[in-house]
Amino acid sequence: MKATIEYADFDKLDLRVGLVTAAEVPTWSKKLMQFTVDFGPEIGTKTILSGIQAWYTPEEFVGKRFPFVVNLAERKMGEGVSQGMMIMADGMIDGQEHPIVFPLPETAEPGTVIR
Repeated sequence: MKATIEYADFDKLDLRVGLVTAAEVPTWSKKLMQFTVDFGPEIGTKTILSGIQAWYTPEEFVGKRFPFVVNLAERKMGEGVSQGMMIMADGMIDGQEHPIVFPLPETAEPGTVIR
């Protein structure tokens, strides 16, 4: 377990519903998947990179909603730049570590704040 934080520290995170409008495996990476994510009119579209290529295909994400952190500093990953992070759980499938994604219902509008 990590150190206990105050609510003010948690409140710094901007967690939002994002609608994945496109997903692809960049030709320059063997680990990363690149998402184009719609966060609604307030935030717009962001590019998110995630090292999940070994476990998922792009088709599993397009048209679906997921939770994201949208206010992380941009991070260079390979030849791309990630503008946020999808929230996932560390899990085990068939005895091997595996990231577990959290699809959200269609009623969760892009850009909705997650509390």
